[in-house]
Amino acid sequence: MGGTTRKDVDAFIDALDHPLLPLIRALRTLLLALDPAISDEIKWNAPSFRTTGHFATMQLRRPDAVRLILHIGARPRSLPAAAIADPDGLLTWLGPDRALLEFRTVAELDSRRAAVTALLRQWMAQLA
Repeated sequence: MGGTTRKDVDAFIDALDHPLLPLIRALRTLLLALDPAISDEIKWNAPSFRTTGHFATMQLRRPDAVRLILHIGARPRSLPAAAIADPDGLLTWLGPDRALLEFRTVAELDSRRAAVTALLRQWMAQLA
């Protein structure tokens, strides 16, 4: 569903039947607040976030966790794990160009807000 607008994403989230809806909303708010250049749309049947390219997509398949898949745009390329400082060990690397953040509650997201924000800013810098 490419080319969706923020209003479309609002409607998509409002229509979701997911037990972690408050967490989905909180994570979206955190992502959009990172930088005014960030936009979101529905891609892969979930909210996806972009600047010059897509860098993060929520995975909403699990009822007990919201996953945020971090990726480097549409073209495959390697990103050395050392390029992202992760002192709290929050990232799970899925491949040379993808990593995962996982949250189970809004309180967990809130308690990790500074670390998650730092990770996301570093990740976004790799898009340039």
